[in-house]
Amino acid sequence: MKQRLIEQIEQKMLSCLNNGQMEQLHKVLVYCLFDLEIAQEKNEKESDTKQNERLTEAFISAKRVEGCSEKSLTYYQNTLTAMFVDIEKGVKHITTDDLRCYLTDYQNKRQSSKVTIDNIRRILSSYFSWLEDEDYIIKSPVRRIRKVKTGRQVKETYTDEALELMRDSCTNLRDLAMIDLLSSTGMRVGEMVLLNREDINYVERECVVFGKGQKERMVYFDARTKIHLQNYIQSRTDDNPALFVSLIEPHNRLQISGVEVRLRNLGKRLNIPKVHPHKFRRTLATTAIDKGMPIEQLQQLLGHQKIDTTLQYAMVKQSNVKIAHRKYIG
Repeated sequence: MKQRLIEQIEQKMLSCLNNGQMEQLHKVLVYCLFDLEIAQEKNEKESDTKQNERLTEAFISAKRVEGCSEKSLTYYQNTLTAMFVDIEKGVKHITTDDLRCYLTDYQNKRQSSKVTIDNIRRILSSYFSWLEDEDYIIKSPVRRIRKVKTGRQVKETYTDEALELMRDSCTNLRDLAMIDLLSSTGMRVGEMVLLNREDINYVERECVVFGKGQKERMVYFDARTKIHLQNYIQSRTDDNPALFVSLIEPHNRLQISGVEVRLRNLGKRLNIPKVHPHKFRRTLATTAIDKGMPIEQLQQLLGHQKIDTTLQYAMVKQSNVKIAHRKYIG
């Protein structure tokens, strides 16, 4: 409580004093309040807790209006709640040092990766920037916390041989059509499981998917995918409008977890490491870049809001870099 009082006084005097004067004021306050017992009222603690909860709910509501998914909103809620539990301060009294210490302790206790810590930093930055924009606080304490340098890892993609091996090893028409659709469109698995039969335009070999934030975009598939999709649909006897359904009755719509389990088991059976739906998307991006697709068109195809996200997916093969060097420079 004593430290909070000092911080409040310093905050009020921030615009009136220079750095040297602020330093002297801090020394005087620490000296004068050294032997003073200051008790925090119970009602004040409860008030801080209620205000934190109220402002967090308001922030979550604002993000929901912006179109964030419920999965993202839950992640935001849990991240902010964990921060408040650890720091135990009202949102107006949280400092940059509080947040730095919190992130450091979080990483040490949980042995979290730098990517995880930077994700938490981004959420805190978004939250406190929103509080600043809404005039709940004067200045965001996250402003001086820089982006965590995570380093770039080259993530694996499927080889042509692996893709053909998976296709040849499919024991049913559904899995074959599913693999072809993922690999030829680059759509997210969450977008695929939402598709209905009527969404597929076989003539133009295209379909509309709903991406993140419920944004519509057009994706395209090749002739092989068209044939395998038609064969799968014609083989079905159920009346479920979903494009992909379970193999056993009552033939419910296939969920994301069902696709992941199916592909993981296929990978184990074929001894192909790390088989999962998102890897098809990364493979398509890499192949498109290697074959000369403009990055802006790939961004549109993948449904990325920022081109930086597309660049993270698209990893140019070193052999192509060598050829380009010889063509343009050497």
